Amino acid sequence: MRPQKMSEAEIILGLAALPGWSLREGRLHRVFACKNFQEAFGRMASVALAAEAMNHHPDWSNSWNKVTIELITHSAGGLTALDFELARKIQTIFDG
Repeated sequence: MRPQKMSEAEIILGLAALPGWSLREGRLHRVFACKNFQEAFGRMASVALAAEAMNHHPDWSNSWNKVTIELITHSAGGLTALDFELARKIQTIFDG
């Protein structure tokens, strides 16, 4: 079953449960700061495993100790429950 694009009200509710995340150009957006490059890259590897298990992958970049992550469901043309589920997993990985 194809994921369904969320309504604006659903997105607002979802964002309220994700501290530090924002909406930027229709995508969930967050920048995480780590102690150094090694920690940032290690956490990215953990996120990659979680994303692959979900078959839902972030748009992201890394610059030394910072990891910038954006989530959107391209096939739905917007945000879906998959984006929020992955954001929660990412939050756990970076907060852990």
